[in-house]
Amino acid sequence: NYWMHNGFVNVDNEKMSKSLGNFFTIRDVLKLFDGETVRFFMLRTHYRSPFNYSDVGLDDARAGLKRLYTALQSVDPKGQLAPAAIDWSDSHAARFKDAMDEDFNTPIALAVLFELASEVNRSGDLGVAAKLKALGAVLGILQAEPQQYLQGGTGEGDEVARIEALIAARAQAKQSRDFAAADRIRAELSDMGVVLKDGPQGTSWVKA
Repeated sequence: NYWMHNGFVNVDNEKMSKSLGNFFTIRDVLKLFDGETVRFFMLRTHYRSPFNYSDVGLDDARAGLKRLYTALQSVDPKGQLAPAAIDWSDSHAARFKDAMDEDFNTPIALAVLFELASEVNRSGDLGVAAKLKALGAVLGILQAEPQQYLQGGTGEGDEVARIEALIAARAQAKQSRDFAAADRIRAELSDMGVVLKDGPQGTSWVKA
């Protein structure tokens, strides 16, 4: 896919320039952030507006994308849900289309996705989740396996195995009522950037 941008590119509110020493390429950015986060970051700015690059902005974009994936994970962690056939007469889809027809107004289109995510979180409705996934596909986002995305991608096999082993050890400690050990393991996982979610089906995890 190709992206177009018709505004100035700034870095931390200063014009990007080799003479200022703030020049970099997309390859440099992709060493720090995954491609979907970068795409989402760019979608948040209208293509005719000045584009301001900052690590803070990318961190914020990653947090926003995680909010959308978290909604999908709540009903479809393995990404098995097929995107819905888009009914453009539906109120959400119609507003999304109107935004895109209005000179590719992607920030408004994204606002529709966040509305759908909030609805999924409230209702757990698979139909709404399928609609969210389908409209996300129009923008080239939200097509990864939600749980995998939230766990930081495929990651290193050794790291994933260690996380899973620690989670199993914590579960055993809780079963044995050794809550001090369980708390120590949770703290160790937290230091690794792992956030645990205990639920009726067991413990799931995501990367912070």
